[in-house]
Amino acid sequence: MTKLRDIYYCEICGNVVEIFNEGQPALVCCGQPMNLLEEKTADAGTEKHVPYIEETADGVLVKVGKNTPHPMLENHYIKFIELHKVDKICRFELKPGDAPERFYGVPKADIVKVRAWCNLHGLWKG
Repeated sequence: MTKLRDIYYCEICGNVVEIFNEGQPALVCCGQPMNLLEEKTADAGTEKHVPYIEETADGVLVKVGKNTPHPMLENHYIKFIELHKVDKICRFELKPGDAPERFYGVPKADIVKVRAWCNLHGLWKG
């Protein structure tokens, strides 16, 4: 059963679908079930994927890669950073060469979670 804000990925064509209306038992693309992207929360390798929040005087800075920024190469990069509030989601799309971070002018206390999606290693939650 699909849930609101779940993200599904097709391994064949690369389509990505986010659920805005929950309830369907499964999503199909290219004749096969799409994969639900699980929100990972712990890095096992040397690359850092878990987004984290730095509080500033004017809001928050969400970064991917606390000690070392995540690579932003043509073949390996963060596709988006999202900030979830109770009543709003703010998504910032990134491309190779961009810094793996985004400033949001919201108080840290209003944030429910942050997510980032690496094109190679999937969906991450902080």
